[in-house]
Amino acid sequence: MTKVIKLRKGLDINLKGKPAKELLALEAPATYSLVPDDFTGVTPKVVVKPEEHVLAGDALFVDKNHPEVKFVSPVSGVVTEVERGARRKVMNIVVAADAEQKSKDFGKHDVAKMDAKDIKALLVDAGMFGFFRQRPYDVIANPDDTPRDIFVSAFDSAPLAPDFEFQLQGEMEHFLLGLTALSKICKVQVGINARQQELFSSYAERVDVLKNGENVKFYVFQGPHPAGNVGVQINHIAPVNKGDVVWTVGPEVAIFIGRLLDTGKVDLTRTVAVTGSEVLNPAYVRLKVGANLKNVWTDNLTTDKKLRFISGNVLTGKAVDKEKGYLGAFHSQLTVIPEGDDVNEMLGWIAPRFKQFSTSRSYFSWLRPKKTEYTMDARIKGGERHMIMSGEYDKVFPFDIYPEYLLKAILAGDIDKAEALGIYEVAPEDFALCEFVDSSKVELQRIVREGLDALRAEMS
Repeated sequence: MTKVIKLRKGLDINLKGKPAKELLALEAPATYSLVPDDFTGVTPKVVVKPEEHVLAGDALFVDKNHPEVKFVSPVSGVVTEVERGARRKVMNIVVAADAEQKSKDFGKHDVAKMDAKDIKALLVDAGMFGFFRQRPYDVIANPDDTPRDIFVSAFDSAPLAPDFEFQLQGEMEHFLLGLTALSKICKVQVGINARQQELFSSYAERVDVLKNGENVKFYVFQGPHPAGNVGVQINHIAPVNKGDVVWTVGPEVAIFIGRLLDTGKVDLTRTVAVTGSEVLNPAYVRLKVGANLKNVWTDNLTTDKKLRFISGNVLTGKAVDKEKGYLGAFHSQLTVIPEGDDVNEMLGWIAPRFKQFSTSRSYFSWLRPKKTEYTMDARIKGGERHMIMSGEYDKVFPFDIYPEYLLKAILAGDIDKAEALGIYEVAPEDFALCEFVDSSKVELQRIVREGLDALRAEMS
C-alpha cells in the first residue's frame, strides 16, 4: 500500500496564466546553449572550439574535478560561440542547429542485463549524469559515490507548475524504463500526488520494477506547495544525516534515461509549460534543453509593456532575455509576468487592494474566494531590513527544522551549529516560500547557497 504523507505547512499562490493541456506548434529554434552556471558545483572545462561541428550527445564541456562527467550538446550543429566573462569564466556555449539532426550512437541496451556499474558508465558517457544532483550541498553528483537512495519527485507544486501527467503522455514507458535503470544503482523513492496514484497503480502489475515495491517505492504527498519539492519529500521519507549521500533526479531526466536505453541516442526534449499572466495562450511546447526562447514569445504576449521573462517558476526561476534567453537545463516551465517598475500606486498603503495577493489580512483580498487568480509583478515592495524572529517562515516551511536559526547560523559562519540545525538536508529552493513571505525582504536563497558552498569547501 502506498504511504500517504499529509503536509499542513506551506502556501499555494494562485496566479493567473495556468497552461491549457494542449501542445502549441513552434518553429524549431536556430540556436541552443548550455550554461555551466545551471550545473551547480561544476568547474567547467570546455572541450570544443568555435566552428567545430558536434553531434547531439557530444560533450561541450566537462567537470575539471571529474573529467568523466560530460555535459553534452542537445543538438547537432556548429559551435558558434564560447562566451567568457571576468577571469575567463565560461558563461555559455552556443550551438547553431543543423537543419537535419544527427545524434551520436550509444547503442541500445537491455536494462535487465545491466548491473549498477554498467548503468552508471552509460549515464556518465552519454551526459545524463550532469542532471543528477546530490544532497548534501545540492550540487551535481559525484559518480564515485554510492548513494543511499535516489529521490524522484514526479509532480511540481510551484505556482503555475506544469502537469506531469500531461508531460507523461506518450512517455510512460520511457519513464518507467528510466526508473528501472535507476533502481539498479540503489533504492528509488518516488513522490507523487493523489491524482497520480491511480495512474501508477495501473502499471504496478505489468512492470517488473513496480511489482514487489522493493527497489522503487511510491509515496503520496498531499498539501500545499512546497509538497512537490524533492527536499521536502526527502525530509519526510528518509532524512539526510551527516555522512549520508542521496541523489535527486527530475522526472524528465528519468524519461531522458529511458529514451537513451530504448534508442541509443541522447534526446533532451522536454514538454515545457508556457505560463504567466502576460502570455496570450498559456499552454505547452516541446523544447530541447538549452533552446533559444525567442520563438516562444512571438505573437504570444498580451502586451508590449516591460515584462519579466523567467526560465522556471516565479519563486526559483532565473530571469532571461526575451531575444537571447535560453531554456535552463533543469526547467520545464517558462513564466512571463509584468516587471512592475512603471506602476504608480497613489495612496497604495491605504487602498483596500481586493485584487492583490497577501499572506496576511493586510489587504481585503482575503475576503475573496481562494479560487481568485492574481496578477503579480516582479516588485519586491519594500527594502531589506534586519531579519525578525517572527515565526513567519515556520508557517510555510514543512521541514523538521528551525529555519530562522539555521539561517542565522549560516550568516554567522557557525558551521557546527548549521550542521546541528539541518543544513545537510536543505537546498536554496526549499527557502523560496520563506523568501516570498519574508517581511524583511532578505535574499534567503542566496544565503543558503552561500552556506552550502562554505560547508562544502570546509569538508573538502
